[in-house]
Amino acid sequence: MEGIIQSPSRHDKRRILKNMRRCRDGQLKIRYQIVLNLLEGDSVAKIARMLRVAESTVRRVRERFLAAGEAGLVDRREENGDRKLDEEYLGRLYEVVASSPEEFGWTRPTWTREMLVKVLKRETGIRIHVATMSRALKMIGARRGRPKATVGCPWSEPAKRRKLRQIQRLIARLPQDEVLVYVDEVDIHLNPKIGLDWMVRGQQKQVSTPGKNVKRYLAGALDSRTGELTWVEGERKTSLLFILLLWKLVTSYPGAKRIHVILDNYSIHSTEQVRLSLATEQGQRLQLHFLPPYCPDDNKIERVWQDLHANATRNHTRPTMPALMTNVRRYLRKRNHDKHKQLLS
Repeated sequence: MEGIIQSPSRHDKRRILKNMRRCRDGQLKIRYQIVLNLLEGDSVAKIARMLRVAESTVRRVRERFLAAGEAGLVDRREENGDRKLDEEYLGRLYEVVASSPEEFGWTRPTWTREMLVKVLKRETGIRIHVATMSRALKMIGARRGRPKATVGCPWSEPAKRRKLRQIQRLIARLPQDEVLVYVDEVDIHLNPKIGLDWMVRGQQKQVSTPGKNVKRYLAGALDSRTGELTWVEGERKTSLLFILLLWKLVTSYPGAKRIHVILDNYSIHSTEQVRLSLATEQGQRLQLHFLPPYCPDDNKIERVWQDLHANATRNHTRPTMPALMTNVRRYLRKRNHDKHKQLLS
């Protein structure tokens, strides 16, 4: 007879059902379900079909339950000795994942689970299965993501820190009758840049591209106090676009004694045209402060451009540049409106 011969009391059945519902271990919950169905008199074959497990699994669970009761359902791997994924192993795994495979003698520049298994065997003496490595990576909070492309600053570290401290002091001591803005330019492409998106299983979303790319450019200035953005648009990214933004700043802040402009070392920011514009009466209200080379993280407007791409340009489906620019302006205006409401609240 395939069923469990002993007939537990109704109290025992309720206890088993209660324990199953509280169980968070998926495999243990299946073993509970097997036992409950066996107690209802279902055959091994029927239970295997219902729970999508092998018949041998049902028989094995039955034998364990007959031999040791509920205790026989618990995962027996705890009897294997010391746990492999202990704090020391996970700590070393964290350090290895944070580094590069090339530091451990591999020519491949990106990690695979199989490579991590081999490196951790060499580092700790412990060998685990690839599936266990997936669990270990989840335990340390590792994720697969896109690395960030960076260029090293050619300045010495002391010189770089000294310049950044000067800008930080300027922000901290900024008088009420002066303004400080972060300035940068951004490209808008009609051919959409492809980015991550949620998709259902079996689906790969498609983004149509017009084919021939068209570009527009924005030059923007982020107010350090209000977070609002001043911007101008152009068909070319030249000094004239930058000068147009400078004059818009002068007219947007008529009461400001001085307008401090934090910006990068892009060539259009330091041409003869810019120098002549700054030499005018109104231009003398502007003071440019150049960041150390290749320090985009210290220009706070970069985050605004990231949000712009996420909300308007990445994976977009607009067929024409005018339609795309309408979306860009709508997002930036809404962003300024939200920032203004925050200041008033």
